[in-house]
Amino acid sequence: MSVVSGAWTWLTTGANWSGEGGAWHRLGEHVYVSGVALVLACAIALPVALWLGHIGKGGALAVNISNAGRAVPVFAVLALFMLTPLRSAGYVPTIIALVLFAVPPLLTNAYVGMREVDRAVVEAARGMGMSGGQVFLRVELPLAYPLLMTGLRSAAVQVVATATIASMVGQGGLGRIITAGFNTYNTPQVVAGALLAALLALVVEGLLVAADRLLSPLRRTVPSSG
Repeated sequence: MSVVSGAWTWLTTGANWSGEGGAWHRLGEHVYVSGVALVLACAIALPVALWLGHIGKGGALAVNISNAGRAVPVFAVLALFMLTPLRSAGYVPTIIALVLFAVPPLLTNAYVGMREVDRAVVEAARGMGMSGGQVFLRVELPLAYPLLMTGLRSAAVQVVATATIASMVGQGGLGRIITAGFNTYNTPQVVAGALLAALLALVVEGLLVAADRLLSPLRRTVPSSG
């Protein structure tokens, strides 16, 4: 209980939230790195996955290659980048490592979602005179949306949780609170930093769930085979 109460004391002390090394600043750094990495991962994975799922070719190979990347520890990738000229490029090595980490769930879920769309529904849409682009936008994409969003939520939570590794190479984010606690043998600070990272991941998950329910295209009517 002393650690828990100590962590609460740390979190409720105003001095720990102000200044360049304060929790607010570290939170902003964490959100920035996570957000950029997630946007880049989406820009890379989703167009490829959706297109391959639409044409039904090459997807299995792409998914297997991306999933192979899961076997490589993110910190190992980051450490490798730190041995290159990228080590002086600020957050670039961390962002690249997180992008590589986020691509597999995004690509896999989007591709599987597209391929699991009922072919009878697709053929019915084509029978109604829809073009390939119309079938993609009005039938396949709305029906693949649930799995696509599942992949997005999974990738977002993983990226937010893993972005703490930036502190291992001297960069910012909530991980700096944790490493500073370790360096000073301040266990309550370590716990406080971990709680902030976990809370941020939960907030991101909640926001994406809310966005999913609000924006779901499945509210619209799509052609059916019946």
